[in-house]
Amino acid sequence: MKKSELASVVSSIVQKTKVLDVHTHLYSAEFGDLLLWGIDELLTYHYLVCETFLQAPMPYEKFWAMPKPKQAEYVWEHLFQKATPVSEATRGVVTTIRNLGFDPRTVTLNRLRQHFKSITVEEYIDTVFDNANLEAVVMTNNVFDHEEQTVWAKRRKRDPRFLAAMRIDPLLNQWGDAVPRLSKAGYKVKVKPDTATCREVRRFLADQADIMEPVYTAASLPPSFEYPEKSERGILLDNCILPFSRQRGIPFAMMVGVKKLINPDLHVAGDGVGKADIGALERLCQRNPENKFLVTYLSRENQHELCVTARKFHNLLVFGCWWFLNLPSVIAEITCERIELLGPRFVPQHSDARVLDQLVYKWEHSRKVIAEVLTAKYRDLMDAGWAVRKSDIERDVTAMFSGNFKNFASL
Repeated sequence: MKKSELASVVSSIVQKTKVLDVHTHLYSAEFGDLLLWGIDELLTYHYLVCETFLQAPMPYEKFWAMPKPKQAEYVWEHLFQKATPVSEATRGVVTTIRNLGFDPRTVTLNRLRQHFKSITVEEYIDTVFDNANLEAVVMTNNVFDHEEQTVWAKRRKRDPRFLAAMRIDPLLNQWGDAVPRLSKAGYKVKVKPDTATCREVRRFLADQADIMEPVYTAASLPPSFEYPEKSERGILLDNCILPFSRQRGIPFAMMVGVKKLINPDLHVAGDGVGKADIGALERLCQRNPENKFLVTYLSRENQHELCVTARKFHNLLVFGCWWFLNLPSVIAEITCERIELLGPRFVPQHSDARVLDQLVYKWEHSRKVIAEVLTAKYRDLMDAGWAVRKSDIERDVTAMFSGNFKNFASL
């Protein structure tokens, strides 16, 4: 391959290769209203709500008291009509609107609402998957969410494009709240997790897994996360979560670094970020070699240490540029760093989408950045004297977009 052809070949391969999106907050159509989609949901996503308060402050309680359509109109007015939508979150809305076939500069909010009223959710799922070129997405399935559990109990035929992930945050982060929920569901547990309680928690996890068939278990953890830890979290991790994941042969996904509600008046938009201790992950991988850990960190400052740690442990797979890292400039930096330290053995991105429509822009934007980084790395390799073939690029991109995760999760 000629060096002059490299950029176009890499871009073409990155665009045409299907993605398995390893972490989203989406649901398949059978979950009903739990699946968020449409222009009002897109505009009232917490990224944009937070930005709206910067552009056009109003009393928090006044905004939250408005019905969602009114909230969407407020966001539309102040971020798209009275300001230039140059932030990544607002540019994402512009990209999505354009990909739906509308002129983002001239289309009205009412026209977009009419469009979404004219289609079914099943039709829109197909449209979005085709537009984003997705093979499948992994949901986030809360083991304590009553509405979700009602759907799982019906055991309807599942859309194979939506894989389950068993989210267990309450067990590790709010054990005091989890105890009465487990007791109500028929599991004999105590506030102080003794041997019998841990046995019951493992039974609960097994029962949930039999229903969901998760591809991994997952939890979001604070920057203060430590391992080992003499606490309820430490006891439950060592005696419940890790043994269960080991027995099932599925990874434990850790998303580390979120500081919950540093501004509670912003509701779900009020979370912040903190640097975590990578030493906890090192000890976790070293002391549990038969467990598999799928890991992402929220702080930019943690990324280099994370890459170095991933070089040392084959039972660790790094994934995505999560939340506040989902910015083109940061994605480029982190992806470049990971390639230089890990080669192609990582998952470069996940969407973290909470609204179906976000899959459109998050993957379009990410593919562009990933292609640019790969082009630069292959060019460096050609300069070093290695003849890069198209088949090499196809193999690498397929691995990063789906193969690495499938192999790690034994799919």
